[in-house]
Amino acid sequence: MKLYAISLEPISGFGTPLKGDTLFGHFCWQAAYDSKLLNGGLDKWIDCYGKKPCVVFSSAMPYFSGQSTPYAVKRPDLPRSYLFNKLKEKPNKREQISARKEDSKKKWMLLEKSLTINLDKPLFRTDADLAGMVAGENLSGSFRCSFEQPHNTINRLTLTTGEGAFAPFAETVHFYMPETELALFVLVDETATDLERVCTALERMGQFGYGKNASTGLGRFRLGSLREEVSLPSGQAFNACYALAPVVPERGRFSKAFFQPFVRFGKHGDELARSPHPFKNPVIMADEGAVFLPATEATEEVFLKPYIGTAVKNISKALKSSVVQGYAPYVPFHLEVNS
Repeated sequence: MKLYAISLEPISGFGTPLKGDTLFGHFCWQAAYDSKLLNGGLDKWIDCYGKKPCVVFSSAMPYFSGQSTPYAVKRPDLPRSYLFNKLKEKPNKREQISARKEDSKKKWMLLEKSLTINLDKPLFRTDADLAGMVAGENLSGSFRCSFEQPHNTINRLTLTTGEGAFAPFAETVHFYMPETELALFVLVDETATDLERVCTALERMGQFGYGKNASTGLGRFRLGSLREEVSLPSGQAFNACYALAPVVPERGRFSKAFFQPFVRFGKHGDELARSPHPFKNPVIMADEGAVFLPATEATEEVFLKPYIGTAVKNISKALKSSVVQGYAPYVPFHLEVNS
């Protein structure tokens, strides 16, 4: 499989975060309607998805073209003692608490084009730091904001809202700063498809809308100028995997795991959204930013593949062949494990 970096430019708000498993689901719908996107059609590749994924999407992350550290990924879900050593240097309890508060704001880690992760010299940044990088000046706000969008359904008999189906409700919408660019990492099996066809599918997603409330204008984006093959770091000292998308790790492959749980309450899209069973079974995953340490006996096998995780099946009553992308691209690195 080859790993590609593709940039996106948001042009509307988003009702659904740009996560790898949801992007894969949208790609599948594109392939269902256009058999040319996958060699042999979608059904062929869904049948073997548990052993051989055709494409694996990362979650979207901030991208800064022209910078020496163009990628901003979620800070690894490691204990603070692995990431911030300065607490040990502060004997005063008050100073330690103050430093801990400052560290908790640093939710992002900058990466070079080589994707090398070096926790001895990490580049952690806050939301405000990223906003400044987008705007080219110091800002106090965030590069991404969320707010509650109210919705009303009018009862045509009473000409007002009411109870039940006519009760007002609100949904969260996410907006990015103008001129923000996002990057996706996509693993592509070239016996199934190629970069051009993956970009075609992404362009269509951006035109017609991605995720929740796409029919009312949310989820719009266009492709940026970044469309290139990238290589993962190589070396013999790697002992950890940093996940770039929500993942369902394989059993027995990892000796330690550091992650934030993420529950995907999935819903079918397109015509299946109106089926008698539009909702999928919940799937518990490790969110992007998770760190996994392969077990000693599985280390070589884990690092032979450019992805970790497994496919998740039996999640739908409306379409038995439905799968969830439990795979994730990862970045290998060396982690000094605290005793």
